[in-house]
Amino acid sequence: MKVLFVCLGNICRSPAAEGVFRAVVSDAHKVDSAGTAGWHVGNPPYGPMQTAASARGVDLSSLRARQFSSADFDAFDLIIGMDAENISNIERLRPPGNQTELRLFTDYAPETQADHVPDPYYTRDFDGTLDLIETCAAGLARALQQG
Repeated sequence: MKVLFVCLGNICRSPAAEGVFRAVVSDAHKVDSAGTAGWHVGNPPYGPMQTAASARGVDLSSLRARQFSSADFDAFDLIIGMDAENISNIERLRPPGNQTELRLFTDYAPETQADHVPDPYYTRDFDGTLDLIETCAAGLARALQQG
């Protein structure tokens, strides 16, 4: 399974989701992340997010931001957005006839009743965001195991 996590700038939520998900699944899964905007292309994840993730044993330092493109629909089996705006921006780039599954990350954690993963770049709640990402990642891992 090839999974792509997408947020706005690819410096907080989606690289954290990539790192956390890699930690809970086997190497059999290809995992990547991207942003709908290109402001941070080539940059590492945001420092405070790296610090918060590192405190949980997740190293994001080797990741670099990249921008989502329509080619990602063919490269991945599942594309996961962090919020409804991400989903809308991703959907606008969908090639005609493409059927790649696109879901909200919080779909995998219905017990949280969250409808999106808040952006800690703005909320400053890196630990709260990581708590939700860990819950969603565990739910996604379970869903993939069940087929």
